[in-house]
Formats: sequence, C-alpha cells, structure tokens
Amino acid sequence: MIAAIKPTGANTRGLLAYLYGPGRHDEHLDPHIVAGFAMLGMPDPGRNPDATLTQLARHLDEPVHLRNSEFGKKTTDHVWHCPVRAAPEDRHLSDTEWAVIAQRIVEAAGIAPPGDDLGCRWIAVRHADDHIHILATTVREDGRRPRLHGSGIRVGDACRKIETDYGLRQLKKGDRTAGKRPTQAEMHKAQRLGWEQTSRDWLQDRIRAAIPHASNAEELLAYLEADGIAIKPRRGPSGDLLGYAAGRPGDLNKDGEQIFHPGGRIAPDLTLPKLKARLETTAPEEHPTARRQRPTTPWHQATDALDTLHQGMADDTDAQAHITALGELIEATAQKAPDHFRAELRTAARTFTRAQRSQIRAEHQAAHTLRRATRDIAHTAVGPDGSAFAALLAALVWATIVAARWHEAKNHAHQAEAARQALHHLHAAADHALVPVLDTLAARQPSDQARRTLAHDVRAAAPDHADRILTDPAWTALATVLADAEAGGHKPHQLLKEAAARRELGTARQPARVLITRIQHTSRNPAPNRRAEAARLRSVSASAVGTPSPNDQPRTTAAPTSQPSRHRR
Repeated sequence: MIAAIKPTGANTRGLLAYLYGPGRHDEHLDPHIVAGFAMLGMPDPGRNPDATLTQLARHLDEPVHLRNSEFGKKTTDHVWHCPVRAAPEDRHLSDTEWAVIAQRIVEAAGIAPPGDDLGCRWIAVRHADDHIHILATTVREDGRRPRLHGSGIRVGDACRKIETDYGLRQLKKGDRTAGKRPTQAEMHKAQRLGWEQTSRDWLQDRIRAAIPHASNAEELLAYLEADGIAIKPRRGPSGDLLGYAAGRPGDLNKDGEQIFHPGGRIAPDLTLPKLKARLETTAPEEHPTARRQRPTTPWHQATDALDTLHQGMADDTDAQAHITALGELIEATAQKAPDHFRAELRTAARTFTRAQRSQIRAEHQAAHTLRRATRDIAHTAVGPDGSAFAALLAALVWATIVAARWHEAKNHAHQAEAARQALHHLHAAADHALVPVLDTLAARQPSDQARRTLAHDVRAAAPDHADRILTDPAWTALATVLADAEAGGHKPHQLLKEAAARRELGTARQPARVLITRIQHTSRNPAPNRRAEAARLRSVSASAVGTPSPNDQPRTTAAPTSQPSRHRR
C-alpha cells in the first residue's frame, strides 16, 4: 500500500472538483466520501444531489477562514492531499475497510491525532476500487497548525502495519534515502516533448555518467558543460564553489527561460558536498617497487581492486564507500565496454544507484584504490581483450553479491533489492562475455591423461566443490586454463586454492566458469621468482624504517624458475 503525500496548496474546492470529476481518462466512477472528521451533517456531493462542491469546501475550510479573520493574514498552504493506493494484486477493500485505513493514516500523519477533538478537518473520497484520496485542511479547530514534520515516515510505517493487518502485499520500509518521484507535471511535460525521461531523471543519468571522469567538483561541472548540459554554479565572494544547479537543454519555463534543478533535487547523493566527498579523495603514497607491480591495463587493475573489496566490508563506513565506488565502476565499465554489452551494463549501473546510498555515512577515502581503477577505465582509449573483460565482469558479479549481502545484514531492504536486480543484468553480461573465451579454450583442451591429473588437483584444492566443478560443462575449458598456467610456471593446485579463497563457490551457479576467469586473471603473468619477491619485501620494509637498501633501485623481475613438467605433457 502506497500513501503519497502531495505538496500543499490553497484551493480546497479545486481539489474537490478533481476528486468528484470524471478524471483525466474518465476513470473516476461513483465518487463518494467513505470517512471524515465528522460524518454527521457532512455534505457529500457523491451521495446527496442537493450537496455541492462549494458547500463541502466551505465546510472543510471553516477553521482556515476563522484563523485568517483572527490574525488578519491569509493562509495559503492549507490543503493536504494524500492518495492511498493498494497493490494491483490486492483484493478489493470495502468502504468500511477504507474508512478505517483512512482514519489510521490521518492519525499517523498528525492531521487528526487519536483522542484529539480539535484536530484538522478531513475527508476520504473513493472513486475507484483500488484507492482513496484523503483531503485535509491544515488548520486545527483551535486555530493552530498541526505538527506534520516527519509525517511521510509515520504514514509509511502505518501503511506497513496496515498491510500486515489486512493481508495485503508487503512493501519494504523506507529509509529516507530514495530519490524524489517525478511529479505528474514533469511526466506530462516529458510526454508532451517526446522525451523518454523526465528532466531530473535525465540529468541524474548524465551526472552519474560523468563522475568517473572527474577528480574534483570543478572538473565534474566542466565535463557536464562540455557535454551540453546547462550548469549554474553558486560561488562565494572568494570564488569558491558553494553549490550548483543543472538544466536539461530544451527544458524551458513559460517565459522561455532555462529551468535549473539543484543537485540535491536531482538525487539525494548528488549535492555538492557529497560529490566533493566522493571525488576529492587522495591516494596514499606508494613505494616505487609497489608501483611496478600494478597491472598493465586498467581492466586488470580494476579486477585486482575488486578482489580486495570484501576486506573493506568489516567497517560500515568503509563498506558504504566501497559500494558507492562499485557503482561508479559499473558505470565506467558500461561506457567503455564493447557495443553489444553496453545496454545490459548501463541498465545494471542505473539499477545499482539505489544500492549506492544508505543512511550510513561513507568514508570515501577507504575506496581510493577502487575509484582510481574506475578513473583509469574511464580515461582509457583501449578496449579490453576478451579474457580481461570476462574476468572483470565475473569480479563485478561477485562484488555485487557481497554488496547485496552487506545491505541485507544491515536491513537495507531497498538497497539489497537494487543490488539483486543489478546482479541479474551483470550475470547476463558476464555469461555473454565468457562464451567466446570458453569456445577458444575448449577447442584446445589437454589430453585425457592431463585432465585426469588436473582433476586430482581440483579434488585436493576444493574437495567440497570438486563434484560440481568436474561435472560443469565448462570443466574442459578450465582444464585448458590450468594446463596453460602450469606451462607458465604456476602450480594448478595452488591457483585453485587461491581462486576458491577469493570467491566462495557455494553460491556460484557454474563453479568452473568462476574459476576460469579467476585463474586466467591470476596466472596471466609468469609465476614470481621467490628470491626476487623476498628481496622486494625486504626493500619495502627497509624503506618503511628509513634504512637505505640497494634493493630500493628499480630492477627487472627475475625470470621465472622453471617448473618440472609432469607426465601429462
């Protein structure tokens, strides 16, 4: 059940004319009052042919007129309007049931508190099977104004209780982090101009698409202006940026002037302070030797950054920061993906936006590695090769699963649902990306003897999942990946253990596919030389305590040690 409180107005009779009228498409049938502040003597134009809308409006407005005459000042915002709608699959409620529901809602809102005989005047009009409209005038009988602050939350809580009591569809409790719904005026304007989206929705998509390309707020606004979006910055006397508003080209008011929307009206997380917190983070200094270990492409770098995402989920503020950055990475990936993947990934990115924000404040500095990888992808001019792209999509799938589980653990129902919906689209893209990779691998599968030996490695490394891995249709392709890795100096048993540790396999639909992308990514370089790695670690430790070391000088990685070939070659 949805109760949508509308902005206040001053025309009681005008709203009554709509409620008792035919509707925009003649959908209003048998309009009549089902409940009100005092049913005795209430003029109901829907049931009494002698009653008029003007009489009903005057009856409701009496406390308003008394207040205006007493204080000598006209009250211009006294009309409170709240449509209450049941779900399409819910049973049709009787007038008596709707009357009780209306009473509970005005009590929760503070329009007519229980036991208060001096509350506001209100009525509930029913003109359809599935909903009612509650109209109230927000001046009490004693001339005071009601306390309506936070009424939306209270009414929402009341609706959740009503759903339980009446056996209706259960909706998720709100947490005040959702964006504002488009108004009817916005939707009608978009329809009139032939736009698929309202201006605020269109601007939200463009701003989110620009975030991965900017490292500060000024860059973001410049990027948006270059993209043709009208930007109105608000600056202080010193020239510092204090706020901004954005306008869609062609969105004009009646005087032909550009309409601007403040960032916070576009979406709750697109205010200037929140954008600055996301964009203007600094990465810690790295030791030069560590920089040499960075992956050679942004796609590999992003996959490596996602590998450690679960490590940052223990602290709530860090977890929220990583989930926010994850949404930015999905957006950047959608922009740079091959053409036939973009629609699916853009839908995933748009769906995931609801999972990017909650009431937990994000410590954005914690996600600097993931955000740096995102910016590198946004700025790269080179697309990914097939295996790198498949590995990144598989990593995005797992990261989204982690995000959904975290939201579920925190009882963030809307965010968890958004993550699950995004996961559906990411799964589709990941499956599509892996098809050519599997075909190539299966075409050069190792011998039967080699596969039997590799199967022993699988059973030793992942005994709990071995049967599912070995019966997966992608097992032969996985065997090829393991054979290639061994030829590069890696140990298949060790690679399997590491891959299973990074991505638990119990929930994987096809565990062999998960291992393929993971092991291809891990084994893309020759196995490291143990002596060289030990020297590098000594170099980092010495640098940390300020002790000079000959290993501080950049040097090439030693050639991988040769591994004895097993009998399957």
